[in-house]
Amino acid sequence: MVSHQVPRWSAWIFRASPGWQRTACAPGASVGQQRWPRIPWQVSGPLAFRGCASTAPRVPRVMPTSERYPVQRLPFSVVSEEDLAAFERIIPGRVITDPEELEVANVDWLRTVRGCSKVLLRPRTTEEVSHILRHCHQRNLAVNPQGGNTGMVGGSVPVFDEIILSTALMNQVISFHDVSGILVCQAGCVLEELNHYVQERGFIMPLDLGAKGSCHIGGNVATNAGGLRFLRYGSLRGTVLGLEVVLADGTVLDCLTSLRKDNTGYDLKQLFIGSEGTLGVITAVSISCPPRPKAVNVAFLGCPGFAEVLQAFSTCKGTLGEILSAFEFMDAECMQLVGQHLHLARPVRESPFYILVETSGSSAEHDAEKLDGFLEQALGSGLVTDGTVGTDQSKAQSLWALRERITEALSHDGYVFKYDVSLPVERFYDLVSDLRARLGPRAKHVVGYGHLGDGNLHLNVTAEAFSTALLGALEPYVYTWTAAQRGSVSAEHGLGLRKKDVLGYSKPPTAVQLMWQLKALLDPRGLLNPYKTLPAHA
Repeated sequence: MVSHQVPRWSAWIFRASPGWQRTACAPGASVGQQRWPRIPWQVSGPLAFRGCASTAPRVPRVMPTSERYPVQRLPFSVVSEEDLAAFERIIPGRVITDPEELEVANVDWLRTVRGCSKVLLRPRTTEEVSHILRHCHQRNLAVNPQGGNTGMVGGSVPVFDEIILSTALMNQVISFHDVSGILVCQAGCVLEELNHYVQERGFIMPLDLGAKGSCHIGGNVATNAGGLRFLRYGSLRGTVLGLEVVLADGTVLDCLTSLRKDNTGYDLKQLFIGSEGTLGVITAVSISCPPRPKAVNVAFLGCPGFAEVLQAFSTCKGTLGEILSAFEFMDAECMQLVGQHLHLARPVRESPFYILVETSGSSAEHDAEKLDGFLEQALGSGLVTDGTVGTDQSKAQSLWALRERITEALSHDGYVFKYDVSLPVERFYDLVSDLRARLGPRAKHVVGYGHLGDGNLHLNVTAEAFSTALLGALEPYVYTWTAAQRGSVSAEHGLGLRKKDVLGYSKPPTAVQLMWQLKALLDPRGLLNPYKTLPAHA
């Protein structure tokens, strides 16, 4: 990051809000600079953050998935002592049966679903994964692949007693090319650690998530995670060059190419990107990393209405062009919850809506001039009423924390009904307004935030506890509303367990049938991550 002087417009943009500089970084009220989840195996309220410590905390009981959701166990085998002995021969010392460690691996980090697996396996190599899956295939044992367990839709934990296959120890960088920026690594590498690795070599990862401190690159690819850099660098479908995958029967599919162009037949890696571990276990990834920006600026701005948010986005694209790297949006209730539960200070005057704009480029002076031009235009036309800019790394991270930690704040507010949808930007916030009117006092909060630049709305509804009546008011209403706008019921979180039965709102029956045919071809016994992603057969 390169610092530069506060632009000339700042003195008068903040004239109506004295003390803004103190508010942003005041002692005892500073905005947290770390991105969740960071703390290994620690519990903070309803959040269970993931890490790699050897012991697990005692946490309040989560209702088993099989009791909350109408799902029946399929006729898989049950793990026997002979199976445990076989696993011990394959990965000696890394067969985990300790109930406390299993408790953490069985529960998703949102603490909304819980399996009852009795076995956690920790392979280090692709060969070990292959031997494990070959044994499971012969014995008809179901397997739940698990990365950092930061998923939002119940896809990363067992539903019943599936074996948990963790990639946590598969965390080695295999190679990195300093000219092309192509990184090849094992699937268990933590995203943030990879970002540090490539940053030291003048590059960045094309993916950035709030859960970067815990999520694994293999899990990111398996769910086709979107995140905060999607606007600038696109999806993993474009930046992942190759994969190594172990199929359900133990066959190793080595498509770990580092070529930018390869037009030889079907692009098989695309089958596994976004398949959520249902077609194969990703063991290694080849990914193209863009050069590290030399100048990064973050602006946090208040807007008087959603119409102004949309106009600001249009102006932003036209003014900032190639240096625009993020355009995030959040409503007033999001900021209220961040302040209430996380004690993060709001650095601007209270507004109905807020936007976070990030620029990334190669020239600090050039980028500052373009950002100044946008801000002057936005303020002069009334699109923005207040704002602050962070040009050094600590201030930029502080502003990003206001956006990234919304999920954490919501989890402190009670049970969270989470929806991740894609919508045309002109209808982006209408769903939030409609739900507030529909639910009334039955919900504590209905909030909307997300990646406006990608049309990705994160709609969240909080309540004191899980309620079937409230769920009935939300579903299928949210999905039918989204489908009416020709939107997607899952923009970036995937389908997992909780959204598998609503796939039909975004895909036609012929597409769903073809997905089932692919599943039957690659995993004929249905052993990999069962009960997830695909709806029941018609």
